[in-house]
Parts: sequence; C-alpha cells; structure tokens
Amino acid sequence: MLHTKRPVRAVVAVLAATVLAATAACSAAPVSGQAGPAAQAAPLATVTASPALGDTAVSPVQPVSISITRGTITALAMTSPAGAEVKGTTSPDKTSWTLAEPLGYGKTYTVTGTAMGIDGKAVPIAGSYTTVTPTDKLTSQISPGDNAVVGVAAPVIIRFGSKPADKTLVEQHVTITTSPQVDGAWAWIAHDGDTWPSLDWRPKEYWPAGTTVHVSSDLYGLDLGGGQFGGDTVTTDFTIGRNQVVLADANSHKMVVQDNGVTVATYDASYGSGDIIGDPNRVTRSGIHIVMDKKETTTMSNPAYGYTDITEHWAVRISDNGEFIHQNQATVAAQGVDNVSHGCVNLSAADAQAYFQTAIYGDPVEVTGTSVQLSPADGDIYDWAIPWSEWTTLAAN
Repeated sequence: MLHTKRPVRAVVAVLAATVLAATAACSAAPVSGQAGPAAQAAPLATVTASPALGDTAVSPVQPVSISITRGTITALAMTSPAGAEVKGTTSPDKTSWTLAEPLGYGKTYTVTGTAMGIDGKAVPIAGSYTTVTPTDKLTSQISPGDNAVVGVAAPVIIRFGSKPADKTLVEQHVTITTSPQVDGAWAWIAHDGDTWPSLDWRPKEYWPAGTTVHVSSDLYGLDLGGGQFGGDTVTTDFTIGRNQVVLADANSHKMVVQDNGVTVATYDASYGSGDIIGDPNRVTRSGIHIVMDKKETTTMSNPAYGYTDITEHWAVRISDNGEFIHQNQATVAAQGVDNVSHGCVNLSAADAQAYFQTAIYGDPVEVTGTSVQLSPADGDIYDWAIPWSEWTTLAAN
C-alpha cells in the first residue's frame, strides 16, 4: 500500500502555532476594568480627623475624633502646651481615638502617633488643635449651695458674672432634678443690687418637705455669641427641710408659726403703723416674704425717721427693704394690741428668741392685712410676689 508523507514543514508550522496560542493565552492583556498586578497592591492607611487637624478655632468641649482607614492605631497622644497628656479613648478595634476630657481656652494641643496599614507600612499621625480665646467667659454661681437645708419657699438663684449674650441658650444648658418630682419654672429676675438679671427657679407651690434638689449650670465651652463663651460648669445639691410657715396678720396683731399646717406657736406682734398714720414707707408689705438671713445682734438705721445704728436682737431679715422680725422692747405694750413699728414685725425678747431659733433660710413669711403689696421695689428676693401666671412668662424661651 502506498502512504502519502506529510511535509515536515507543515508539522513544524502546526506545532509553532499551538505553542504561540498557548503563550498568548498565558500573557493576555487585562480585560477592561480589571486591575493589573501593579494596581492590585494594597493602598496605604489613611488618617482622618474631625475637626481637621490644624483647626485653630476649636471649642474646648467640641467632640474630637481621629480615625484610621485600612489600618489600626499603634500609638496616639494629644498633649497640652505644658506637655501633659490629654485623656482619650481608643476603640476596641484600634481604628479610632476620641477625646475624653474638655480642653482649655486659648491653647494649642499637639497630636502625635502612628498607624499601621494592612500593607504592613507605618503611617505617621501628626498635627495640632488650637482652641478659641473668648472675649468674655460667662461664669455662674448657684444658691442654695451644696449641702444646704432650706425652707419650703427657697428659690433657686443662678447669678452670672457678666450679662448673658444668649439667654435662651443658657436656659437650655441649665437643669434641675428633684426627688420627688416638683412642678416649677425658670424666670429671669432682676435682684436688688445685681447689674443684670439672674435665672431663678421656683416651684408652683411650696416645696414638699424633704425634697432633694440637684442643679447644674453646664455652660463651659458654650458659644453664646459675640465672643462670649461659657466659663464654668457649676452644680449644687441641697435639701428642703421641714415645712415651717409664718402667718403674719397685721389686723390680728399676732404672728402664728405653723409646722406642716399645724400651729406650733402664736406670738403677740406689732406691725408697721403706716396704714394708721398714712405713711406708705411704714407699711409692712403684704405678700410672701422669705427668711433671708438672721443675726442675734445687729444695728438698724433709718435716718429719715430719726434713728441710726440702733442695736436690736434676734433679728430675722425677710426682705431687703428693711423688714425684719425682731425683738423690740420699746413696743411690748403695743404688741398684740396695736401697730406702731416702722414696718418691721416687733416681738418681745422671749418670743423673738424663740422664733429666731426655729427660722432657716427660705422659710415663707406670709404677711396679710396691709395696704401695700410686696414688689420688686422692696428687695432682693421677691419671687413669690410674682403670680404664677406671670412667672411662667419670664423665661427666654
């Protein structure tokens, strides 16, 4: 049988084509949209901060966080100008750090650290923050103070070191917590001797005896506008004592002391003679006063009525217009019979001492039966002279 021989050239050509095809398949160009070897290398870790590092107008209470993408924090510290480390918290997965304490005003804080990327390469963390410098720092002082025990009519008074630029914002950062819950409201009140109003809180009715009260004025770092920032955070915790109320009826010439609504003492008294002689300056003001202060011995002056530095004893101040409950031996004959004083409530020595020893700051003294009502013109603490319907309109918001 005859066989046809294939030319060697043809076989070589076929083998070469096969090899070339295989080689081409191994080194094919990337498909469009598919990364090549160089592009597939893991990118470096990225550091982001909020606010951005280098910010020069940071509020001292502004949240600050530093985060790492495609890596973790290996070291990070924020230090004050004095070199002290500022408190911060690193997340459990070490991908973020958060500031954990307030900063100071007008200071530059330095941030240093290192992040390790998933590619094994270290990335530096470096920068700074500069806090704002206020033109005015608003400070606050709260009354009653810590651990005080006060009467059932004591208002909360927050006095400020300068005039608040934004009363509404201040109110939003002042809180009161009571146990039990008590219905009350804030009001801006111009107290005697103050250059600008204070922020007062009083209950709608007298405090329940034994109420515990926590007040916080959390202003530090607060931007109040016009360059004014909150300068401090102040708190106080006090307690309402027993429910003692004085009923002072000028027409009866008596002064009655009640404990939780039960009469525990009745004293003969003499009130101001103004309604008798037609002199409003000698009228004991009607309305709810509060006990403001007391002194065993003090001096009293009223040059317009001819006396200066007269020594009196067992004096309990109930307003800043000169009204006291105090001993006056010169009016003992009139006590229980007639009103002859210059406006104070006069008692005998024994009765004045007995009452003095029971009185505490914030006790209400309810004066009735006279022609002139207690008003803002009469002194420092007149909060209860304002009707509740009006009181609730005196807040800024």
